[in-house]
Amino acid sequence: MLKNKIALITGGSRGIGSATAKLFARQGATVAVNYNQNINAANLVVDEITNNGGKAFAVRADVTNVDQVERMISEVESQLGKIDILVLNAGLHFKMTPFMELSWEDFSHKYVGELQASWHCCKHVIPSMLERKTGSIIMVSSGLSRRSGPGFMAHSASKAALNSFAKSLAVELSPKGIRVNVVAPGLTMTDATSWMPKERIEASSRLAPLQRVGTPEDMAEAILFFAGEQSQFITGSYLPVDGGMTML
Repeated sequence: MLKNKIALITGGSRGIGSATAKLFARQGATVAVNYNQNINAANLVVDEITNNGGKAFAVRADVTNVDQVERMISEVESQLGKIDILVLNAGLHFKMTPFMELSWEDFSHKYVGELQASWHCCKHVIPSMLERKTGSIIMVSSGLSRRSGPGFMAHSASKAALNSFAKSLAVELSPKGIRVNVVAPGLTMTDATSWMPKERIEASSRLAPLQRVGTPEDMAEAILFFAGEQSQFITGSYLPVDGGMTML
């Protein structure tokens, strides 16, 4: 599905990003696996891809830092070529706390940082897409952007802003051949959710029509759909991948 395509996946060393990198490689893409701190995790992803006959390399950048993003894009383009697919998966940690206990600094760190991470990458990848009049950008949001919960204000607000950012980009870029779409995971079992009590996970499973929580591979398949030709007439969309929770 992605033969001869070059993909950059931010936050590609773990969770949904890691699963997406591996799936893209199996579908023929050459993958740049972005990481910020854990080079060992990124190298494990790259090694698994290359050991299975795929093509990948790890590239470091804090995607909230414009200078590091610029260097990252230059490195990817010099080693692989122009980027066809941009998956904006990197997310910032946030303080899970009620509003009256949440400081503006903690809130703005997540809200502003989340948008910076997508803004800077788009600013530096889109120009080459415009030149070629083609490209696919997939932003990884969250079901909590539309249906929040106690303590999730910073996360919900930042992902809701990301949804609007994606729509605005889709309006501007789609006439120029660049599609922009959003995948919104429900509860997904990654290291970021490993703190959750077993009872809470089981309760979420029972609530979902499909009777389970998501896996990184579930999310990767949805991202692949937007990256490939199967979705060539879809842009500006928001796809919940949550086992049917959204319809309840």
